[in-house]
Amino acid sequence: MFSVSGVWVLAVVLILIAAFGVWKHLRDGRMRTHADRPALTAAQVGVPLGEQATLVQFTSAFCAPCRATRRILQEVADMVPGVKHVDLDVDEYLDLARDLNIARTPTILVLDGHGAIVRRASGQPRKADVIAALGEAIPA
Repeated sequence: MFSVSGVWVLAVVLILIAAFGVWKHLRDGRMRTHADRPALTAAQVGVPLGEQATLVQFTSAFCAPCRATRRILQEVADMVPGVKHVDLDVDEYLDLARDLNIARTPTILVLDGHGAIVRRASGQPRKADVIAALGEAIPA
């Protein structure tokens, strides 16, 4: 049977797992400010950037949320004039992904008209959050 100390260890492990799950759920897909605001160029992403803003999605072949994210980003890009959606496969853009510390897919970067990273999200974002991030990227 279980000893009392074994029950306590099991309880602590279960609490830590639950806390990690809640933390991951709260962070997943949330747009965060990018501290150092590096800029990307058209040469780095392989296509011209949008006039007003660019939604860059890092994706991979076996990423299930990437398809839904692609659909969301394309819908937003179609709604807002001058905004372009660019889909980059991590395998093809491995050096760029390493430079930007892309650790998982999908990762979304919201660039302003000059290519500076305004917002970043890992995981599938909500459409409203993408639109709000564009509000920061596009000058009024």
